[in-house]
Amino acid sequence: MADDVINEIVATVLEVTAKAGQRVEVGDTLVLLESMKMEIPVLAEDAGVLDEVRVNTGQVIQAGDVIATYRR
Repeated sequence: MADDVINEIVATVLEVTAKAGQRVEVGDTLVLLESMKMEIPVLAEDAGVLDEVRVNTGQVIQAGDVIATYRR
C-alpha cells in the first residue's frame, strides 16, 4: 500500500534528509521546510520504505503538493 506525504503550507525546502529506498520509522525527519522564518520538520507518520522523494532543496512548494511517497 502506497501512501503520500502531503505538504500543508507554502514553504521553501531547506533540506532533504531522506532518499528513495530508505526505510523510515515513525518520527523520522523526511525534509526540513522554512515558512515565515520558521523551520518546520516534516516527519514520517508511519514506518515504511520511501518509494520517491519529490522535492529538492531550494524548491518552493505549495499546500497540497506531494513531498514523498512510501509503502508500509
